[in-house]
Amino acid sequence: MHASPPAGFGGLAGLAVEDLDVRLAGRAVVSGARLIAPPGRLTGLIGPNGSGKSSLLRAVYRHLRPAAGRVLLDGEDLGALPPARAARRVAALPQERGETSEAFQLTVREVVALGRVPHQRAFAAESAADRAAVAGALAETGMGWAADRPFAALSGGERQRVLLARAFAQAADVLVLDEPTNHLDIRHQVELLTLLRRQRRTTLAALHDLNAAAAVCDRLHVLRDGRLVASGTPREVLRPALLAEVFGVSATVVERPDGGGPLIAFHYPPDTPGEERP
Repeated sequence: MHASPPAGFGGLAGLAVEDLDVRLAGRAVVSGARLIAPPGRLTGLIGPNGSGKSSLLRAVYRHLRPAAGRVLLDGEDLGALPPARAARRVAALPQERGETSEAFQLTVREVVALGRVPHQRAFAAESAADRAAVAGALAETGMGWAADRPFAALSGGERQRVLLARAFAQAADVLVLDEPTNHLDIRHQVELLTLLRRQRRTTLAALHDLNAAAAVCDRLHVLRDGRLVASGTPREVLRPALLAEVFGVSATVVERPDGGGPLIAFHYPPDTPGEERP
């Protein structure tokens, strides 16, 4: 089931992907994708490895040029915008985190301040608004304590939270996140996803953990072999038949005890008779 963009988002910005094709080395990796990320909602993009999730997201934040189709933000074609203006509208946290050698020479605060570049004039001094945005982003991600520490001194999970803070500091209309919980322990995964949900900012995120996606996302889009095969609420999408067809797993889907959405219990084959566990 394919989603059609609503007639008008209004208020917060909403994102719409229209008939998007992406090709890499002449091979189609995304074909005819149509989806929406409603304004102020957390929208999840799920699918097996190699299904095209990252390629679709890269086209949304303009790292890849689509072969066909458009990405619209409140009806405005993002592909037609000047780079600085596009960066003021969409902030991204890709899988390739941008942890360059230059970044490792900066403090945490300096890394987060890079998110303010699209808002600054060339050679302009940092403004009070810039400083407030950086401080707020560090506080939101729980990294204020590390503001003056070298970025290189942090753990992988801490660096990831700093890079998310950089995206927050960018103050864009839309967040695009590719596996944002990678390298985070369980506690920090829960904290980060809870933070994203509470932000009520238009967010499109590729997520690997289906139960996490079910718990925090307002809407899900499912990709398989570069094509969108399902869209809807987690309850509508995460059915045993779809899990078997798309992910190749057998599962039972029940309601979470707290009423917070579906919970997937995966079926594991029994041990081979006579086989001892190590």
